[in-house]
Amino acid sequence: MTTVAYQGEPGSNSSTVARVLYPMGNELACTSFEQALDAVTLGAADVAVIPVDNSAAGRVADVHHLLPESGLFIVAEYFLAIRFDLMGVPGTSLEQVECVRSHAHALGQCRKVLREGGWRTLVSDDTAGAAREVAELGDARHAALAPPAAARLFGLDVLRSEVEDDPDNTTRFVVLSREASFAPATGEPTMTSLFFCVRNIPSALYKALGGFASSAVNLTKIESYQMGAGLNPSRFYVEIEGHPDEPRVDLALQELRFFSSEVRILGVYPAHEHRLRERTG
Repeated sequence: MTTVAYQGEPGSNSSTVARVLYPMGNELACTSFEQALDAVTLGAADVAVIPVDNSAAGRVADVHHLLPESGLFIVAEYFLAIRFDLMGVPGTSLEQVECVRSHAHALGQCRKVLREGGWRTLVSDDTAGAAREVAELGDARHAALAPPAAARLFGLDVLRSEVEDDPDNTTRFVVLSREASFAPATGEPTMTSLFFCVRNIPSALYKALGGFASSAVNLTKIESYQMGAGLNPSRFYVEIEGHPDEPRVDLALQELRFFSSEVRILGVYPAHEHRLRERTG
């Protein structure tokens, strides 16, 4: 039976993805992303489910820095439609609410309802954790912004449903494993995630990425981060559409390696159907 680590508490969006991908698996809730990744590295879990980007709030802080350093491999991706309900203790009315708790990202994705209510906000470590805190307080003045599953789990009343600002609000998750399990080249849409460090020479990044343009390889993400005091060359996390065994991708990677001091493939995995729906409109 697969053990799935994630950051957050039962009832969170990460927990939902874990149940969708591994319906018969065991969940291992962790207090931080680093703890979830360490659980896989140390063998306490088989895989970790980690959010990396949200369509409204952007990238999830620190994750792209942690991925290359974790030594783990990306084996899958999943896009989850994000829904938030405003929930309170049983019998609460909206007029009684004075304070709304949730994760910082959730508060940022529900600004309209918060502005309407004029409530003060309190940041919690996790959306489901905010719901648990409200249930434990038992105070009608406190409400939580959390996924619908959290209301059922903690016995809260939904005061307003689907209060997210953007109805198309979506978070992308990746699944990480200790073992590299690269998808075979079958002609089906594939994503490749990789890490590289440019050589310390002028125009290194321009030259390193030039092969993707000349080979018509679509680069969907590039994240830079610095190691040390900022005197070392920048490191980059990149995602591209395609498989390393495809001739055009192979050519682009050869050029990347020529202008880089290190190139490491972090994952080759099937593109989630959400990408195909977005492309076809």
